[in-house]
Amino acid sequence: MYDLPSEFPEEPGLPDVFHDLQPQLLSRTLRLRGYGRDRYFTASDLNIYYDVHHPIWHKRPDWFLAVNVPPLYEGRDLRNSYVVWQEGEHPFVIVELLSPGTQAEDLGRFGQAQSPETTEASPTTSNGNGLIPAPPTNRANREIPPGKLEAYEQYLRVPHYFVYSRYTGQLRYFKLAGGSYQEQALNDGNPIAWIADLGLGLGIWEGEFEGIQARWLRWCDRAGNWFLTDTEQAEQQAAQERAERAQVEQQVNQERLAREQAEQQAEQERQAREQAEAQLLQAAQNLLATGMTLEQIAQVLNLSEAQIQMLQS
Repeated sequence: MYDLPSEFPEEPGLPDVFHDLQPQLLSRTLRLRGYGRDRYFTASDLNIYYDVHHPIWHKRPDWFLAVNVPPLYEGRDLRNSYVVWQEGEHPFVIVELLSPGTQAEDLGRFGQAQSPETTEASPTTSNGNGLIPAPPTNRANREIPPGKLEAYEQYLRVPHYFVYSRYTGQLRYFKLAGGSYQEQALNDGNPIAWIADLGLGLGIWEGEFEGIQARWLRWCDRAGNWFLTDTEQAEQQAAQERAERAQVEQQVNQERLAREQAEQQAEQERQAREQAEAQLLQAAQNLLATGMTLEQIAQVLNLSEAQIQMLQS
């Protein structure tokens, strides 16, 4: 796979088609428990300004979720960026899609293979206001912006941080615990990370999205059932409606066939009665020709009064 370099030497990496489609799938399959659509915001490739003391410092995650904020800024404007000290809420989930040019910054100290059970992080400090953390002690007097991992952990304190490599198919989950990220062990065969706070899981789904077959990140429920996109929901609804219409049509056809069969049976029975009566009357007429009286014929053939009257006419 070719990847031509940027004309800007400091450009860490360029977005590809996957970086465009994967965030769409994350947003379109997101189903939050306890949060209406007016109480959360998702975005991709949007600047997050995270330090009021350094207002130009920002990070641009591939995808993030913030809860308890409306989709529109102050309920009316589309966001050009996400400014934490104006929004009042930190991102709750961040997803980074690894590429060779961004992997080092996305993973930080976790870039070298380590056991999730033994990986530890350096402690962080906070200014205690619960929103704008004080810079970490190792950067207290520096004007160098932190890397992504450090910014997410020590400045934004994002509770759930995921990194995914489409090249290796590996999903890694870092959960904020005690002020630092701890990597959570995932099942290699079925890597699904469960976020109890939100009542949903994130896993790797192999399938076709927007006409492209790949291994995608996708949200699911506790049982591992993948949440549908709006398009898939519409297709499923249309298929269900078609099935219901087909069932109704089948029932109508069955009822019509039953009526036709009943009418046919009734017609056959009517014809049989008429034929039997005609044969009976013919037999009576034959007996009349032999000189028998009507009374004798009626007794022999067990004729009804109406049949006797027909013979007399």
